[in-house]
Amino acid sequence: MAKKGFFGEFKEFISRGNVIDMAVGVVVGSAFTAIVNSLVKDVVTPAIGLITGGVDFSSQMVVLATDPETGEVLNAIKYGALIQNIINFLLIALVVFCFVKAINKLREKAAEAKKAEEEAKAAEAAAAAPAEPEKPSEVLLLEEIRDLLKK
Repeated sequence: MAKKGFFGEFKEFISRGNVIDMAVGVVVGSAFTAIVNSLVKDVVTPAIGLITGGVDFSSQMVVLATDPETGEVLNAIKYGALIQNIINFLLIALVVFCFVKAINKLREKAAEAKKAEEEAKAAEAAAAAPAEPEKPSEVLLLEEIRDLLKK
């Protein structure tokens, strides 16, 4: 077998199905991320802000140093931004969970419908199949004698 060059190996790698599937997943994931972020930022967060009275943690900080002349903050621990990012993460996780739960419920319904359809087809096939003819009494008697002799 001839040894492949760098570009030949790269072409083989890139044309594998799992690499293409991963690329599609990344693109779709990016689009889904935009949808989830918009839902959280534009719908969920304002609703929560209405409930909490518009509390915004992102401006909370511990000031470590200020400029003595202007009073401007030079150095600070911005713990509020961390709290706000944790809240955003939890909201995004909740929205994604709700999406996944809804999708799984739709898949279950589709699977149940498919199973019911297959069972109906199987029942139709069983009903349409000819019944096995009944054996004559002599044959049944001979089979019974054969079974007794086997013992």
